[in-house]
Amino acid sequence: MQFQTEVNQLLQLMIHSLYSNKEIFLRELISNASDALDKLSYLSVSDDAYKNLKFEPKIQINFNQETKTLTISDNGIGMNKEDLINHLGTIAKSGTKSFLENLSGDAKKDSQLIGQFGVGFYSAFMVASKIEVLSKKALDDKAYLWTSDASGYEIENANKDEQGTCITLHLKDEEFLNSYRIESIVEKYSNHIQFPIFMEKEEYLPLEEGEKEPKKELKNTQINTASALWRQNKASLKEQDYERFYEQNFHDSNKPMLYIHTKAEGSIEYNSLFFIPAQAPFDLYRVDYKSGLKLYVKRVFISDDDKELLPTYLRFVRGIIDVEDLPLNVSREILQENKILKSVQEASVKKILAELKKFKEKDKENYLKFHENFGKVLKEGLYGFGENKDTIAKLLYFKNSNKEELIDLEEYKQNLAEGQNEIFYISGKNEKLLRNSPLLESYKQKNINILLLDEEIDTIVMPMMNEFEGLKFSAINHLTSEETSEEQKAEFASLLIKIKEVLKDEVEEVKLSQRLSNSPSCIVYDQNKPDFAMQQILKQMGQEQQVKPILEINPNHEILKALKENDTLANEMAHILLNMAKLSEGMGIDNPNEFNSALSKIVSKALEK
Repeated sequence: MQFQTEVNQLLQLMIHSLYSNKEIFLRELISNASDALDKLSYLSVSDDAYKNLKFEPKIQINFNQETKTLTISDNGIGMNKEDLINHLGTIAKSGTKSFLENLSGDAKKDSQLIGQFGVGFYSAFMVASKIEVLSKKALDDKAYLWTSDASGYEIENANKDEQGTCITLHLKDEEFLNSYRIESIVEKYSNHIQFPIFMEKEEYLPLEEGEKEPKKELKNTQINTASALWRQNKASLKEQDYERFYEQNFHDSNKPMLYIHTKAEGSIEYNSLFFIPAQAPFDLYRVDYKSGLKLYVKRVFISDDDKELLPTYLRFVRGIIDVEDLPLNVSREILQENKILKSVQEASVKKILAELKKFKEKDKENYLKFHENFGKVLKEGLYGFGENKDTIAKLLYFKNSNKEELIDLEEYKQNLAEGQNEIFYISGKNEKLLRNSPLLESYKQKNINILLLDEEIDTIVMPMMNEFEGLKFSAINHLTSEETSEEQKAEFASLLIKIKEVLKDEVEEVKLSQRLSNSPSCIVYDQNKPDFAMQQILKQMGQEQQVKPILEINPNHEILKALKENDTLANEMAHILLNMAKLSEGMGIDNPNEFNSALSKIVSKALEK
């Protein structure tokens, strides 16, 4: 049989040794064996069909220096013919294309992508010229032998007494035919695998009377600690233990920014161990992102893709939740509705947010790096009516009009201008445009700071924010209740009517503005209608809405004063005032030719003078 096209691309990379860190192949094969044992462990306690199966989970490593072979065996769930084709002949994971695109040529960095993108088995071709996979699925009678030299693969019927999988690598060289080398790799990457890993090792026997030289014998010895680190006492663990466990289980060579280890006792008992990565996962903003959490019940693996364990705004968190009081034989649907798990989830969210708050207070420099990676995702928690909105709001930093540095809401509150009782913000796509928006002019004069929100998520979540510690949020690009004087209204009444008539198809209303000082015009929106940034979001979602803006003109600007006295160019100036306002907000001009024509006419008249 032939490999899928993407597998062929992948194998060529492996065979030609793009990766200098070849030892990771053993980490990947042990990780796969552990997954197979996890699956059978779960079935043996949750499915009656498997309960009578003889099963003492373990992983066995053997090597033969004469045949230059290395074998990794497990007695887990095993594979039938269909599984072998699906798992070893094709790559069904959507991340594989991303894997190939993410290769950088940096051997250390690229080697970590193998586990992250679920292509671990193929890493064995870095060290092997041929691979044989003998497997028998639990409860099946038939066994199969899968063989490949990387050019294609064959599957034939075979014999195997016990369920599980045995992978034999025909090695290219002798580097991994050494018990010390193998043991050091297991200690480095797989020491915390919860199942015992055995290997035959030569050990010296005690000298007997009269013997001068000690004898050696082969002994099958466990070479990993096989303890669930998340269940160990925190006092007995060092930072390096957590870092090694994180690297081994979550395939990330970067140290985690933060780890959170909890043992909860009382009405609900559970252990949890959460990690905050130093870098964002590749699928962080994909709808089909893979959950970074594993659910265990009494140390029995249940699931590693249950997105309901934490809310989506914490999807960057990696870790393990191990619950004591859940039944093992439940479906995922029942798990989602389970009251115990819901309580664990709520407690976990509060714990993570509390630890992030401590992190922010103790180490602002590193917290800002965390915020750069995950602040946008955290903001998603502001949407809706969740009980943690205030806590999340305190974890966020914002760009602002007063200074280049980011500030949080507490700092904003501490520096309110005299008489200020609202938190003012403006949203859009471009920070530079926001900083120079005409809408900021009157606020700058009053020394009022404005939050500059230039991320798409801001447009969605900020209207859901009612207040922060007694201060209401107010978007400055919406219509305000401030009124101009009756005298000015009378002065400009005829000009407003004329401009409105010219722009009747393009604007909802034309008003005098109290918010402008230097600019002649700006556009705003009715409080109950989507502004331009929100309209763009709705358009992406297929819910396009054409909302006309309100044009505000500055009665104190020399252009408007001159136009009031002589409105012969009012038609041209109406379009110029609207389009100038649009450009300052990052909007396009509907009719550039009309704008150019009006501008040319105005310039020509000015030059005549």
